Amino acid sequence: MSKFGEILNTPLPVLIDFYTEWNESSLTMHNVIKDVAAVLGDKARVVKIDVDKNQELANALRIKSLPTLMIYKQGKMMWRQSGELDANTLINMVQEQL
Repeated sequence: MSKFGEILNTPLPVLIDFYTEWNESSLTMHNVIKDVAAVLGDKARVVKIDVDKNQELANALRIKSLPTLMIYKQGKMMWRQSGELDANTLINMVQEQL
């Protein structure tokens, strides 16, 4: 989990997508997350975390459904939601933290 702290240690907003390769909604979000990252460019970080490979972190953050999306700013969680969202909604949510 120390790497998770390193991910959050940035002045930029960080959008995190918790997913798995076997969850259909997570797979649907892959392209959405790519689009969001492309639009945001260097204004924010976009990180994908596979909960199957990071179960300790997923348990600590109480990830119960997938995908779960979070926005952190300066190490503090600013927003969290589970389920599919469209790119424009996610972009607007991150831009509110700029």
